[in-house]
Order: sequence, then structure tokens, then C-alpha cells
Amino acid sequence: MKNLPPKHQQIITLHAPFICQVVQLAQQPHNRAALATLLQQADTSGWSALVRAVRRIADGQRDTGALHGLDEEDRVIAEAILRGLQDPATLPDPNARPEPTLAAPGLAGMIQAAASGNVEALTLISNMAEQMSRAGGPMSRLAAVIRPLINGERDADKLCKGMNEQTRQLVLDILSELGRKQAH
Repeated sequence: MKNLPPKHQQIITLHAPFICQVVQLAQQPHNRAALATLLQQADTSGWSALVRAVRRIADGQRDTGALHGLDEEDRVIAEAILRGLQDPATLPDPNARPEPTLAAPGLAGMIQAAASGNVEALTLISNMAEQMSRAGGPMSRLAAVIRPLINGERDADKLCKGMNEQTRQLVLDILSELGRKQAH
């Protein structure tokens, strides 16, 4: 994972439990039902394209043709699954936590996509916000500004009210990324 771009490392770290579980279940034919359940849950969460690719991979397709039609995030996840099936030493640590400073570009991209009506992005970021809210503390405060950001709120003082410095900086980084994306 060290040779991957930081954004790809962040995606893999964020989805490490899913990647590891898919690899584990796909390697053992008696776990097909459990794999099917896991993939059904992912499909229900809006990851249809990724699920189709993972099914092709689990059925034995190990070339990059299985990745056709995936967006960047899904492709990074599917590639990590392929690498993990070929060499389990490449699997990410399922207990690792994403680097907060690398989260802004990904969150900004999802916020922008959700704001433009992308249902998959809206579902994904809503699920993330729900998890952050359950975590409590600063993560809960960050979760509370996701919806306003999707709705177009860009007032940093309003969004960052009551946040600790680290969470405030993350929101400022997200705002910066959103501004950069809007300029292009």
C-alpha cells in the first residue's frame, strides 16, 4: 500500500474491513452464502457497480476487465481485493483508522456529488455521517455539518461553531476543496 497515492491509501484504509472480509469469504467456497449476504448489504447501500465487479472477481475473474465501469473509489477497493486474493500480505489492517488530513478531498467529492443529485454518493455520505454521529464527540459535530454542506452552506464560522481545532481544520479543508472543485 505504500506505493499507492495517499488518496488511494485513504480509500483502502476507510474500507479495509470490507476488503478483508471479501477476500476471506471469496477464498473459501463454503462461505459463498456469507459472501452473498455481505454483497447484498453493499448493494443495498448503493454500491451496485462495485458489487458486480466483486462478484466477477469472486467467480474467478482476476484481470482488470472485472474493474470496467467503476469510478475511482470503487476501482481502488476492487484492486485492493484483487491484490489481497493474489497476496494476503497486501491486505490492509481492518482496524486502522483513516488519516484525518487526507479525508477532506474525499468528503468534499462526496458532498459535491450528493449536492448534484448522485444517489450513490448521498447514500454513502449519509451512512458515514450516521456512523460519525454514533461515535459522538468531535465526529458527531462533523456529522452535523454534512447536510448543510450538501445544501450549499459555505459560511465557515457558522459551520465550525463549537468545534475543536482538529475538526474545525477538517471542515476548513473540506470548504477549500469544495471551492477548488467549484472553480474547475
